[in-house]
Formats: sequence, C-alpha cells, structure tokens
Amino acid sequence: MAPSEPRPPDSTTTEPVDLTSTNSYSLHQAVRARRSEYIRPHRIRIKIGTWNVAASPGTDKDLASWFVDGKGLDLGLSSLITNNSAVETEDSGGRPDGGNDAVHLVGGSKIGLYVLGLQEVVDLNTASQYMTRVYASDPGPMGKWKAALQDALPEGYQLIVSEQLTGLLLLMFASPEVAATVSNVSTATVGTGLLGYLGNKGAIVTRIVLGETTRMVFVNCHLASGHEASYVDRRIWDVGQVLSRTQFTPVTFSGVSEDEGENIGEEDFAFWFGDLNFRLDGLPGDDIRRLLMLHTRGEYDLAKKGLPREDSLEGEGVVVQKNDDSSDDETIDLKLTSTQSTDRSDITIPLPDPDDFLPDPHDDPASLQATLDSLLPHDQLKRAIRERKVFHDGWREGPITFLPSYKYDVGTVGLFDSSEKRRAPSWCDRILYRTRRDKDTYDKKVEEEAQARKKDEEMKAQGMDHAADDDEVLFDYDPDNDGDEQPPLAGLQYDEYEDDEEGGEEVVTKEGFVDHIQLEIYTSHQRVTSSDHKPIDSIFTLDYDAVVPDLKAKVHAEVARELDRAENEGRPGITIVVDSQESGRSGDRQKSSEISVDLGEMRFLKKQVSTLTLANTGRVPATFSFVEKPSTEDFDAPSLPPWLTTSFIRSEAASSEEDPADLGKEVTLEPGETVLAQLEAFVGDIPQVRMLNDGQLSLEEVLVLRVTDGRDHFIPVKGTWSPTCIGRSIEELIRVPEGGIEIFAKSLSEKRGRSGSITYDLEVHSAAPRELFKLTEAVETLTDRALADEQMLEEHATPKDAGWPFEESTWKLADRETRNSLIVDLVGALDRDTSINEAFPLETSSVERLEVVGEVLLLFLHGLTDGIITTPLWNRIEQAGLTSVGNPAGGQNPLKDASEDDKTTILDILATAPNHNISFVFLTAMLAKTVGELSPLSKAEVETIKAGNIPRGGVLGRRSLSFRRGGTAQAAEALASLEKRRARERKYAEAFGRVVCRAPMPEKDKEKRALEDKQRAVVELFLRRRSDE
Repeated sequence: MAPSEPRPPDSTTTEPVDLTSTNSYSLHQAVRARRSEYIRPHRIRIKIGTWNVAASPGTDKDLASWFVDGKGLDLGLSSLITNNSAVETEDSGGRPDGGNDAVHLVGGSKIGLYVLGLQEVVDLNTASQYMTRVYASDPGPMGKWKAALQDALPEGYQLIVSEQLTGLLLLMFASPEVAATVSNVSTATVGTGLLGYLGNKGAIVTRIVLGETTRMVFVNCHLASGHEASYVDRRIWDVGQVLSRTQFTPVTFSGVSEDEGENIGEEDFAFWFGDLNFRLDGLPGDDIRRLLMLHTRGEYDLAKKGLPREDSLEGEGVVVQKNDDSSDDETIDLKLTSTQSTDRSDITIPLPDPDDFLPDPHDDPASLQATLDSLLPHDQLKRAIRERKVFHDGWREGPITFLPSYKYDVGTVGLFDSSEKRRAPSWCDRILYRTRRDKDTYDKKVEEEAQARKKDEEMKAQGMDHAADDDEVLFDYDPDNDGDEQPPLAGLQYDEYEDDEEGGEEVVTKEGFVDHIQLEIYTSHQRVTSSDHKPIDSIFTLDYDAVVPDLKAKVHAEVARELDRAENEGRPGITIVVDSQESGRSGDRQKSSEISVDLGEMRFLKKQVSTLTLANTGRVPATFSFVEKPSTEDFDAPSLPPWLTTSFIRSEAASSEEDPADLGKEVTLEPGETVLAQLEAFVGDIPQVRMLNDGQLSLEEVLVLRVTDGRDHFIPVKGTWSPTCIGRSIEELIRVPEGGIEIFAKSLSEKRGRSGSITYDLEVHSAAPRELFKLTEAVETLTDRALADEQMLEEHATPKDAGWPFEESTWKLADRETRNSLIVDLVGALDRDTSINEAFPLETSSVERLEVVGEVLLLFLHGLTDGIITTPLWNRIEQAGLTSVGNPAGGQNPLKDASEDDKTTILDILATAPNHNISFVFLTAMLAKTVGELSPLSKAEVETIKAGNIPRGGVLGRRSLSFRRGGTAQAAEALASLEKRRARERKYAEAFGRVVCRAPMPEKDKEKRALEDKQRAVVELFLRRRSDE
C-alpha cells in the first residue's frame, strides 16, 4: 500500500483563493486548494466477514481457515467467478476439477483491513445464562476470539476495534501500513432486545477515518428472530433503533474538532452485516428444504446424476462465468477444410457445437443459481427494500450465488435442519453496503418525488389534472393497439455504475476527495460445519486518497507565510525572532518566516522557558496578544493548554536578575520598539502526568499571535515528554525491568509506534515497585545519617517538629525553586534506575536530602493511579468492622487491646492483592522505624512505661497519675517521650493516610473529615508498637 508520487494539480483539486482576504476561512481554503501536494493515493482490500457461531464449541478453531485463509468454499454449491482477482487457485494435486481445497479467497497480508462480526458468542439459552450475560458482558469470549484472530493474522497487524455487546462481537485489525492512516475511531452499542434496550439483540457500530479523507462505518447486528410477519416488523424496528440511537464523537483533524458528532448516513462508505434474520415467505419450508437438498445431493439435474462426484454433499460441478476483466478480443480459430474442388463455394466451415459453451447459470433451469433466483423473490429483506420499509435508502447487496446460510445440522456441509422444528432454509446472514453516492442519489430521488407530488397537488387544486385529456398529441401510444413492448437486447442490462466498473464506483467523499470502491466477491464458506450458520464474507477494493501529515503541515506553514506576505503593508507589522530556549535546542536565531519553538525533553516539575523578541517593524503602532485560533471574534483572554503559559516582559528586563514585570495580556508597541514574549512550559499536575504517560496528551500547540488589524503569526510549540514513574499504577511499575522506566517506556513506544501505558500482559519483574523500595531505603539511610550529623555538628540539627520530614511547614529547605530542582533530579534518578544519593549535589546536607526524599515519596504515592490500598480493598476494610479504626475510645482499654486483631484483619484483606500488600508492609515498616529513630524511647523509659501501665492511646489515666503523685521525675520524662512519639505517629499517619488509601471523596465536609480520620487510623495502627514492646 505504498503511496505514489504527487499528482499534478487539476481542476478538481485546485481552487482559486484570494490571499489578500481577511476572511477567517482563507487559511483553510488556501491549504485545501493545494491538497494535491499533501495527499497520496492508496489501494487496499477490505474483507468483511459475519458468522453466527451459535455458541458452538470449536468455532474459534475454524476462524483462521475461512476468514484469513479464505478456505471452506464449495464450488458446487455456489457460483464463483473463477478468474475473479479475489479467488486464488492452488495446485490441484492431479485432480481434474482442482477440488474445493484448491480454491480459496484472497487473504493473509493481501488484505489491508479485516472486519469481523460475530453473533451468539455466548450461550443465552437458559434463563440464568440469559440474565447474567445480558446485564453483565462476559469478557471471556472477547479474549478468546481476539486471540484466535490475532494468531491467524500475519505479524504486525494491529487491533483497531474490539467491542462486545452480550453475544455480539466486533473485531477490526489493520495491516501496519493501513493502521498508520486510521484515526477518529468511535464505537457505539445499541441494544434492541428485551424491553427494547437489552443487548441480547442489537448492534455494534464503529466509525473510522482513513487518511483524514475517507469516513467508513461498520455495523454488526443481530436482529429479532422469528418467521411470522410480526417479527419482520420487529426487525425493521430494530434497524430504526440502531439508526436513530447511534451517535459518534466529532471528527478531529489537526486538533480541530467538528462542531457536532455524526450519525449513520453521514459517512462515505457504510457496511451493514450480521444475522439480519430475514426469512423466506410464501413457500412451505419442507418444499424449500427438499428442493435445495436435491442440489446438495446432486440429484436435481437428472442428466448429470450419474456423473462421478467428489462428495455426495457438494452438488454440481464448477460454474464458470465470464469476468468483466476478460478480453473482448478473444476469437475462435475456425479450421478450413478444403475439398478437391478449388471453388470457394465448396469450402465448408464447421460451426462450433453449442454444447461447447457453458450457459449462463441464471438461464439454465437445471442450475443451482436458477433455483436460488426462484427463491430470492420470496426473501423478506428484498421485499422490505422494494416496499421502502427498510434499507431502501441506497443500501445494496452483492449478487447471491450461494445457498441459504441457515439452518444446517452442525457437522454437515449441506444438510438442512433435520430437527423437529425443521426450520426453513433462509439467507439470514447478509452483508449490505452503501456509498455516499448511493445515499445522495436516493435523497435526490426522494426530493424529486416530493416536488412531483407537490406539483400534482397544485395542478389538482387548479383543476388542471385533466385539462389536457382531449388535446391532440403528436404521438399517442396504446399498448393494446400498437403491439407488445419490444424486449430488451439479450445480455445487455443497464447499470448506473457500469461506466466506471473497471476502476470501481466513483465516490466523492465528505472532504471532497474522489475514492473508488468495488465489490470483488460475496460468498459463503459452505464447508465450514461447526455452527448451524454458514459464515459469509465480502471483499472490497478501495482506492482512496490519504493525507500525509508532514506534507500537510509543510503546506500549512507555507500558506500561512503567503497569507502574511499578502497582507496590506499599511497594516501593523510584527517581526518575531526566537531568542533562547533553556532546553539548549535553540541554535541560531529563527526569523518569523521559519519560526518554531522546540522545548526539548520535558520532565515532571521541570520548567522550560523560551523567549521570543517581538519588534514593531511597521509604520504604525501595533497592538497584539496571544489567542487560541484565528477568529473574527474578540477574545478577553488567551486559551492555552494547562502546561503552557505566555507573558510579555520588557526587553531590558531579560538581563536583570530581578523577576521581570508582566506587561499584561495585550501589548502595544510604537514603531521601532521591541518586547519579549516569554513561553513557560511546566508539567506539575498529576492528572496531566498520567495523560502524558498514557499517550492521551501531547506537548504540542500552535500559538497564534494576533495583531489587531494586522496579520496573524503562527508559532508551533512542541516538547518531548520523558516517561516517568510518577502517575503510574503499581501494576505497571512491577513490570518495569532493571534500567528504569524511562528506557523501558521509550522502547515500548518504538515497538508500538506510539506512546502509551504499560500493559498488564507483560512480564512481572518485581514484587513491588522498585521506586518504592529505593525511596523507603533512602529515608531510613538518610534518617540515620542526619542523626549522626546532628551529634557531630550543631548546624546540622534536625527539626524536632512531630511532622518532620514529611510535613511542609517543618522543612528547613523552604525555597521552592531549589526544592523543585532537587526533586527533578531525584525523580530522574528513579526513572533511570540510578543512585538516589548521587542525584544530590555534594553540598546538600543530609537534613535537606531527607526532606526532599520525603516529599518525593509523598508525590510518588499520590501519583499512583490505583493507590497502595485500592478502592475495592478500602471498601472491604470499612466493612470489616474494625474496633480501633474510627473509634476514639479504641485502644484505651488496658484489659483488651483489639489493635492487633485489626492489623491482622487488614493484612488478610491486603493479602488478596500481593503486590499492594508488600508495598504497604514496606512503607509502614519504614515509617515505624523512622518514628522510632526520631522519637526514641530509652530502655529505662520503656520499663517505666510498662511498670506504669501507660495506655496505648498515650492519654494519661488514673494509673499514670500515680507517677505525678509520687513525684517521680523519671516517670514524667517517660510520659513526655511517649507523648512525642504518639504525636509523630499521628502526624505521619495523617500525611500518608490520604495518599496510601484510595476511597471516593464525599462532598460534605463532615464526611470528608470522618474519612480522613479512618485513613489516618489504618496507617497509624501499623506505626505503633505494642505496649509490651
């Protein structure tokens, strides 16, 4: 699917554009006028398959054979065009007819887009199965079928869509070349089953855009079953519900979204497939079954009954039809036989035997096709289309040259339902398609009919409907007197698309591009026997134009510059030069004609700054400001992404050490004056970090500097996000190997061709995040070092506040800018799996290092998407009825201490999530140790406390008062030390409770405080030691 060379401009792709126009659409029109420069033609094959698997075992094993490899055809039970480009023939192995195994449809890597619709992938026969699976989809079938199709496809094919609605399943895979051009994927599910909304019946609908030019919709449906007329009406109702309730998200190109989402009918190509469940009417089911069984047994044409057959179920031999691709210049070589006479009249030319020509199967009354043609007028779907009840608005279907797809005995090629119900054979499984041209033609026809009716009504109202009855006419045709109508010439049938058949039907897309589509084949795989339905598939060839983003961006920039140059020179003029970028990528100064800002690699909490010099090079004062996009409306304030801010400062302030004053959102310069525009990029919000890690947000923006009454300047700004451990889940981090997440995430992005989260199917490398291990170890090590430095040097005294080093108000290093710089280096060390100690400058004291590590630990825990104690785990803890959590009096009863039982209960709950359990134990063990180091109790104080029966809560009770009455100073000191330790335990628990435990945050303040108290109490349980310790 390689793109070809640029097409030369022509009248269909080039439009005159007034470059001097100030209309807001002038840029769009100018870029569009040069679209031949940034589009390239592509050709792909699209294979669409549908199969009702009837929840039968083993159907997934047949998927590769019929859908990907194209096997399972029965030449005797379908009319295939053998020289069709979609049909391939292998070595027959010496068999005269080649055999069914020698013929298959094109597949493998020759298909660019595979679209598979399955029905009844789960069993809904029993009431329990029905209620369970209708109200909650079972993910098992999705995984099974997705794996079966992915294993069957060639290497490199990428999943585009996977969606399940109860028993319905839609899968779409694209080749690497096609996948790169797919965008704007939007999927909707519409349940039309029980109560009109449940998913036992309904549809899965997906919209994609190919190459920013071609919009395609795929509908996999399962409509209401049943033979009676009422069920036909219900099927028609189902289709109406799918059409009315499907809503796609707005299409977005280059970051600009359309105003509203789309519905079915606004696409360029639509494909509707599935088990539509339409049956055959007006014929007894036994008669249909008997008639078709004669064909499947090869007994219909008595003249051929005695011929040898490969299989008694295969029916007649291969029917060869002439393809339109055959040469019209073929001639028959007639041999001339000379007699003894030289007279030309004696020369005889033997004519070919008419039996040597294969008849058109439609004209052969003994052929299977003639039988199918006699049954199709009774098809409910075709009748509903003729009566304009459903699918009459442009939908088409390929020629039906295969047996009804339903219902067969499982395990048989052509044995129709032999059960007691003896259901009549029917074409339940169908593939319909429609182009924008089809829809427009139908709409035009409806409009013409409405105008004709309106005109008739007007004539009737004026009494003119019979005014011309007695007028003489030049010709007056009477069929009764003038003879029968002449029959059409044999073999010539008008087709409104026939003139373009060689290259496919021409369709003008919504974006104004010219595509071509051609149905190559529409058939069933009769020899697939694992379900009571036969799988159906179609192959289409699509020629479409795809936008090359880089080329379009280049044209966009050139057009913008042309528009700038074409502006009236009497208007205000601004010249822009890129001065500096802290990332070090600025290089030479860039002028306005080639302006762009590359912020380089951006990290969490690392600020990147770039400055632009704006000079008024015009002859009049210039007023300008940054706006979101070109518009004729007035903007009160610029609208920018949250990671980017802009400001204007004076030129001379750039060299000053003081913070420059912001000049406001709008600046006016006199001719010759200059000002600096400062662009500051900063990612410090955890939700932004998560989106950047997952690839849902990119650091790209186009700034628009709007000059009042002047020209707009477009300034592309981009940065490269450096993957980080902040904003990840524990399930992701445990899958990061040694070497750090930065290298690992980048390697994954290179393999996928895009950035994204770390999937859970990768190998687990550690029991808990390595980053947590390193941070907890660093806290313990730095705590010991800080205490040691305090004993040796007075200036290295550690703060005595209970919340230190995790509470901001207690930090000695209070300068925010310095702290952020250290945090950036420390997070970088975690991301690259390097030493934490080496991340700090040598002059950084142990106290400052400990404070920074503590802050990074809290940031890391806060950024976990799932938390150490996840929401489901927290819900179980709340329901466990813990005595010491949420009970102020808990722990004050010296006779019964329930805290140990509560700790055991919590650990038992966490044990169900081993990785989270290990993370929790490591964290709380570190915190408990840090509490003990910073608020120590001497051995004598411990003995004193034990002797005095001090309660666990640290509250002085009657027994503790005996120390004071006794006047024992040692007891008072022990109590004071214990109170300090309890205060530190509480402060630590308050700091970590909110970031360790995940729970829905209540709206009311009282409920919020209660939740925070419970979270603190859970952590505090594991920070305190028992009274006997």
